[in-house]
Amino acid sequence: MKAAVYYVNGGPEVFRFESVDDPVCGPDDVVIDIQAISLEGGDLINREIRPLARVPHIVGYQCAGVVSEVGAHVRNRQVGQRVVAVLAWGSHAERVAAPAADTWVVPDALDLMAAAAIPVAWGTAHECLFHTGGLQAGQTVLVHAGAGALGLAAIQLASAAGATVYATASSDERLSRLTPFGMSAGINYAADDFVARVKTLTGGRGVDLIVDSIAGTTLVRGVEALAYGGRIVTVGVSGRDTTRLDPVSLWRGNQSVHGVYFPTRLDHEHDRVHAVVDALIRRVADGELKVVIDQTFPLDQAQIAHAYVQSRKAFGRVMMTP
Repeated sequence: MKAAVYYVNGGPEVFRFESVDDPVCGPDDVVIDIQAISLEGGDLINREIRPLARVPHIVGYQCAGVVSEVGAHVRNRQVGQRVVAVLAWGSHAERVAAPAADTWVVPDALDLMAAAAIPVAWGTAHECLFHTGGLQAGQTVLVHAGAGALGLAAIQLASAAGATVYATASSDERLSRLTPFGMSAGINYAADDFVARVKTLTGGRGVDLIVDSIAGTTLVRGVEALAYGGRIVTVGVSGRDTTRLDPVSLWRGNQSVHGVYFPTRLDHEHDRVHAVVDALIRRVADGELKVVIDQTFPLDQAQIAHAYVQSRKAFGRVMMTP
């Protein structure tokens, strides 16, 4: 089969489009003929700095397609089913062997391209807002990087739950596109101080919850934008800023910072998290929630696709197809 592989960590230029061995189906696995690949933020971090699982390495932890082989121990999946999968690695290819337990059947009404973008982004957003963040109807939430896939998911979920949603983005044009998804007010972080704007929007109180995928200075300053007893959920380091949070800054306001990492949530709380994602897939299939796809690239253009994600120009998720 063909795959986008690399031999060393580095920028998008490390990708090579080559022939590699077909995946072997383990007893608890299914082999998926991939039709849609979701480019996740973690794929970029893995390519840049994480040790390679093998050489050459196939990065990528989310894709959707059709089951072509079922392992001997698998009873709830069958050849021909359309599924979306979360993987340790291997999505940037024509086929992949995935743990059957970490797949979800895609409803007939849902396009595989949209399905491929759901589990990690939407599952993470749900965990940040509700299981970890404790968001309730009537509360306020600030979603950083609202125009990204995680941001768009968090805005829709929080709005549907009855929260007041504020979001940041890099331009007024991008913010204007977020309003239909449930954003109450937007903050152009390139032009305005987001802490000052939050205080103005909330009458000086601050927000109950912040979902932060940027970290660094944004995380440090986020404490100033919290209400008394407010929470920050940190879920990414897209800002590549190494500024560290001083925990003393949380004391006076009795505030808290929590971390969420979806893959280990799925590992340690599998049945609960799997059910959450299954419900989200069905809500998207029913039209209640919308997956936004910015662009789709062929797999042999993995270099270009990864570079485009790094440019931060995308509105929603970037996809690839074999």
